[in-house]
Amino acid sequence: MLIMLAVVLLTVMVMALARALLGPSIYDRILAVNLFGTKTVLLIAVMGFLFGRPDFLDIALVYALINFISIIGVLRYFEYSDSKRIEGEP
Repeated sequence: MLIMLAVVLLTVMVMALARALLGPSIYDRILAVNLFGTKTVLLIAVMGFLFGRPDFLDIALVYALINFISIIGVLRYFEYSDSKRIEGEP
């Protein structure tokens, strides 16, 4: 059952990666990268349970925090760069 879950997570991750590469706007791409990061956290947790390694959960939590902070940083960057473009500044 858990192996099937890992395969489904990998499939969803491939679909999110395709959306990140083909997304029509930058916000679609950022959302897809965030989805990829979230599914990676789930995959690390499932693999830790499958292999009997509870320390994988610590790695998954650290990866989740890094994913959250990086997505917020990228969104802030594009928010400020879009506001400059609207105001007419180079």
